[in-house]
Amino acid sequence: MCGRYALIELPEAVRSVLGYIEQPNFPPRYNIAPTQPVPVVVRADNGGRRFTLMRWGFLPSWVKDPNDFPLVFNIRSESAAEKPSFRNALKRRRCLMPADGFYEWRKAGKNAQPYLIRRADRRVFAFAALWETFSAADGSEIDTVAILTTAAPTPFDAIHPRSPAVLRDGDVAGWLDPETSEAEARACIAPPQSDLFEAIAIGPAINKVANDDASVQTPLDDAAAPEPPPARAPRAKPSRPDDDGQGSLF
Repeated sequence: MCGRYALIELPEAVRSVLGYIEQPNFPPRYNIAPTQPVPVVVRADNGGRRFTLMRWGFLPSWVKDPNDFPLVFNIRSESAAEKPSFRNALKRRRCLMPADGFYEWRKAGKNAQPYLIRRADRRVFAFAALWETFSAADGSEIDTVAILTTAAPTPFDAIHPRSPAVLRDGDVAGWLDPETSEAEARACIAPPQSDLFEAIAIGPAINKVANDDASVQTPLDDAAAPEPPPARAPRAKPSRPDDDGQGSLF
């Protein structure tokens, strides 16, 4: 899953990679979390690309009360076409969520070690995402979005078994095109390429949403890395009268 990510690249650089016509000015974000407004790129009516902001937390159009619906910030790509909540969005409302890093946690007993996963060349990339407009009872509307996920590739599966879907450059146009068939669109969904991405152990500052500056991406020094919990020694079996204390294979 992906519950935090970053977009710290300059707006001009993001625009040059994803090709939208607007010129938004947004600050660097190191710790983006669900329910916050996030940058999204959608297909424009003229066939180009349009930048907009959406709430990170997908709400199907048929929801009556958002308080009665779970917070959906990730959508499993394998089952999206089968779920009434996501089926229409997969067909007609595919979008991009620009990022230049995301975070996953590797569980180690009661602890969890956070990792920053990013392209080794630090280039901006795009999550494959779905969006939907939610209409409230008072007539107000809000655009909502969620990231598609897929099985994590090696070696990132050692950190977490799931990963956000990252579009390859050659698949971005097809993903956004409403004429692309559902089967072709699903073929665009892929995990980060292992040869282009790297994982960096970082400190616990990322755990707090309020921490939204460069310090959350500081690599964890080897000396400061938490030691794995010691292995539990097997419980000794009571010695039998003829046991010399050296143990036995049988």
